Amino acid sequence: MTQPGLGSYQTARGEKRVVITGMAVLTTLADTLTDFHAALMAGRSGLGSWKNPLYTGCCSRIGGDLFPYALEGRLSALRQRLPDEAFRRLRRLVHNSPASAVTAVFVAAEAFAGAGLFGLADGRRMGAILAGHYLYDLYKWANWQAYALDPDDVDVSLGIKEIDTDALGCITGVLGIFGPAYGVGGACAAGNIGIRAGLDAIRHHGADVVAVVSGCHELTPASLSSLAKLGAIALEGPGGEPARASRPFDAARNGFVPASGAASIILESLEHATARGATPLAEVLGVGVTNSGSRSPTPVEEPMAWAMEQALAEAGIDKTAIDYVAAHATSTPLGDLAEARAIARVFGNHTPGLKVNALKSMLGHLMASSVLVETVAAVLQLRSGWLYPSINIDRLDPEIDLAVCANQAVPCRVDALMKNAFGFGGVNTACVLARCDGEQADAAPLSP
Repeated sequence: MTQPGLGSYQTARGEKRVVITGMAVLTTLADTLTDFHAALMAGRSGLGSWKNPLYTGCCSRIGGDLFPYALEGRLSALRQRLPDEAFRRLRRLVHNSPASAVTAVFVAAEAFAGAGLFGLADGRRMGAILAGHYLYDLYKWANWQAYALDPDDVDVSLGIKEIDTDALGCITGVLGIFGPAYGVGGACAAGNIGIRAGLDAIRHHGADVVAVVSGCHELTPASLSSLAKLGAIALEGPGGEPARASRPFDAARNGFVPASGAASIILESLEHATARGATPLAEVLGVGVTNSGSRSPTPVEEPMAWAMEQALAEAGIDKTAIDYVAAHATSTPLGDLAEARAIARVFGNHTPGLKVNALKSMLGHLMASSVLVETVAAVLQLRSGWLYPSINIDRLDPEIDLAVCANQAVPCRVDALMKNAFGFGGVNTACVLARCDGEQADAAPLSP
């Protein structure tokens, strides 16, 4: 299919073009872009039995657990890529912050360094968006338990560090950002809402660069117990294999598998990126956001479809320009089916040729950070000319009539894609990304 040049997509809207110039991930599969791409291409699972002792005895026995993460090794690798002062601040924060703030500032610094922005941008024209709340639940849980035994054992900085602005302060301090910095919610759709906020900051509020960051979303044993009682999560995998528990689109799917991870993407106006000689990785064309008009966690097909249609309209492209949908697909019976029906509703007779995959089959559900992690994966696929497999599909649900990349990677040139994300509380989002002019489909994966 011949695609128009991307210049024609946005010129008609008269808005600044916004591109991605840096990315970073931290997941149970990998913590560099190259290794992340290789693991997903190979169809590896990052899920297993919980290792964190806080979950011992919990009804949820499986997940994607970063505990314990050897951060020192990655810090050493990052040392040569950061200015001395930025690295000193990062190292100090790593040893004096809750784990979720540490993961957030770490991926933010990785992505910023990857974009080559240190010392090359005006801090007053840069912003930071923290996508997702519930960053500090385990940190607060530990302090509540300490307080119950002895109030003097509580972290003296608890009242400050438990607020999302503390993580933002860590990020802006390391990156030298002095423009807008704030957090956005949206549960499992937070990343797309963060991207939308970043687009607005660049298109309408004078920012040149915005770092959109999601730290690890923390779940307490009490939260896991609640999700288990609601029937939302899978408690074990088939045959007792945790790696097979997350099975989006499979006929036998029975709940999502919670996991930990973090990611950051750097949004930049194309004009600013071009002026400094940066290489755009992908272009962000538009984000659609709707809600289902209810607090119920039950997914609703029609508002999902509205978000996708809104994203296409904002992007200024026809549905036939989309080659691939990075599905939200959590492995819940109702959620996967509602999304599949919404995709078919929106794309109509284009649906049979539309490739779809579900990366939560390998990553698990990273909750608020899932969107940014999967957006990084979407860009890697766009650049590599390959789509990752959706693993654990023994029998595709007969009610899901989509071209799912089941169990093996699929070669596919992607010129434009849609990343869906839907959150508890009825938040529905979709983001449209596209190949940058002159980008080759067989481009090598990004360097770490």
